Amino acid sequence: MRTSFRRLIFLHVASVLVMPGMMSAAQGESPVPSADSIIAHMMQARSENRARLRPYSVTRDYRLFGKEKQTARSEVIARVMFDPPGIKQFVIQQASGMGLGERIVRQMLEHETEIGRNYTSTDLAPTNYDFRYLREEELGGRRCYVLEIIPRRKDKNLLRGQIWVDAITYLLQRTEGEPARSPSWWLKDAHVMLVYGDVGGMWLQTSSESSAEVRFLGRHTMLSRDVDYTMTILAASAGLAAHGK
Repeated sequence: MRTSFRRLIFLHVASVLVMPGMMSAAQGESPVPSADSIIAHMMQARSENRARLRPYSVTRDYRLFGKEKQTARSEVIARVMFDPPGIKQFVIQQASGMGLGERIVRQMLEHETEIGRNYTSTDLAPTNYDFRYLREEELGGRRCYVLEIIPRRKDKNLLRGQIWVDAITYLLQRTEGEPARSPSWWLKDAHVMLVYGDVGGMWLQTSSESSAEVRFLGRHTMLSRDVDYTMTILAASAGLAAHGK
């Protein structure tokens, strides 16, 4: 009896000393939102952003690298005119190095134009993807929710990978993954990364990195970076500098 009584007293004291600290820690942790909740907020933020879109043009710098990724094998400067949500037209302004670089850029822009005509077919939305919450992670000084994206069909325009969603604004910070279906017999092991940023109050894709094994030529990587914007109301080239793009 005495041993049992002492044990009860010990357990009571331990609970008094330990439990408040445990409760404080639990209360201090923010609950993890569900993937459905994050996606609902993300789609709302995207809808609001689309309402702010207006016609603009952008100068893009494309650089093609081989396996070594030190010296560009090709560099292409293109001026792209957007009438949201898609491309209105584009012009190749300069091209140097391998002719392969210019051919790839033309194909990329033509493909982007095609997607713009039917952007709902590639939207990051439940109609095209399943989503799974993975973790929280800081990216560029911003707290983000990282979600796995799983295509609902084998489509070369859909990616299997991950997205980083800002935990405050619910805008996309980064998308990364592999095409759900190989875009071409000439390419294998393709990988795509898209980065987004603020441009004059519009949330846009501002850079990308695409790499793949090209048959008979080896691994190649195409980097694109937006360097200058012109819009109907203001010029936002300074906006990129402010965000370190």
